[in-house]
Amino acid sequence: MGIVSHENEVATAIPPAKMFKVFVLDADNTIPKILPQAIKSIEIIEGNGGPGTIKKTTFAEGSEVKYIKHKTEAIDQDHFIYNYSAIGGDPWMDTLDKISYETKMVPSPDGGSICKSITKYYPKGDSQIDVDQIKAAEEKALGMFKVVEAYILANPDAFN
Repeated sequence: MGIVSHENEVATAIPPAKMFKVFVLDADNTIPKILPQAIKSIEIIEGNGGPGTIKKTTFAEGSEVKYIKHKTEAIDQDHFIYNYSAIGGDPWMDTLDKISYETKMVPSPDGGSICKSITKYYPKGDSQIDVDQIKAAEEKALGMFKVVEAYILANPDAFN
C-alpha cells in the first residue's frame, strides 16, 4: 500500500494569529492546561522550537495512546504555517514510518480563520493502513480541537 493522504479544513471564529499562538507557539503550555483529561504533557526533547525540534506528547492515563514524538519540519510565524511529522510512539508506529502534517491558518471573511491541513500516512514496507483507524483518530483530534476552540472563545483574554 502506498502513502495515504487526507485533506481537511476547519473554520473557526478565532483569528489566525491567536490560533497559531495557542496551537503552535504556546501549545506545550496551553494544550495540557485546556485538555488535562487527554494530554498529560508536551515537552521538547531536542531543539529550540524551530525546524528539527523533537517534542514528546504524553497522553493522559487510561488513553490507548501513551505518547507520540513529533519533529518540526517547518514553521512560518508570519504566514501561520506549521509542518511536522509524527516519528515515534504508538499505536501505529509499528506499521508506519511517519505521519506528516502540513497546516496553515488563513483569515476568513468573518474575522476568524480556516485551518487547512494535509495529513500523509507513510506505511513501512508493504504494511496496510487501516483507514477506519485513521478516521477515528481524525475524529478524536477534531473533538480536541473543538474543546480548545470553545475554551478560547469562552476566555478571549487568556491568550493575548
